[in-house]
Amino acid sequence: MAKLTQIKETKRGRLALFLDGEFAFSLDEETFARAALHEGDELEPWRVEDLRKQSDTRRALDKAMDFLSLRDHAAGELYRKLCRKFDAESAAWAVARAGELGLLNDESFARRRAAELLRKHKSRREILQDLAAKGIDRETAARVAGELYDPDTEGEDPELTAARTLVERRYASRLAAGKRDQVAAALARRGFSHAVIREALAAWEG
Repeated sequence: MAKLTQIKETKRGRLALFLDGEFAFSLDEETFARAALHEGDELEPWRVEDLRKQSDTRRALDKAMDFLSLRDHAAGELYRKLCRKFDAESAAWAVARAGELGLLNDESFARRRAAELLRKHKSRREILQDLAAKGIDRETAARVAGELYDPDTEGEDPELTAARTLVERRYASRLAAGKRDQVAAALARRGFSHAVIREALAAWEG
């Protein structure tokens, strides 16, 4: 068995545990209090491993809170970030806990993210690709995009508006130089359909 030789508070308010004279890991105050540890305790290997696991899961949650304090995240995106530093089980627990606390909502995140990308003149395909990269499932992404590009909504098609804005702000000089095919190809790479590209270029050409 390992002997708990020292308990030392860290600058971050955690409790560092030293086993047999060497630092092992640290615990948050809540986990430490629940464990009822004292210097001089003899800890069996299974209990050391259990405490280490509790330490990892709590640290994963703390890291998740750090990420979420900077900006909203989709659950899948948050999970992938946490897996860079923690094991899959700890990362999954932290994501689930963040969800229980009401800090994660993939559909709300997807709506905000999609609207933000549309304001940046992204195509529908680019928006769907971005949402997938953020960990939004295909069904949710498709539903959000469907709302964003609802054909029954009054006004111009948002994707056409995005394409026309790009033509006016980024590609006007190329068009003026007679590089119409290059502009069409650039818009296609951005994910705009041929129909939208034709209409956007026709509008610019007037």
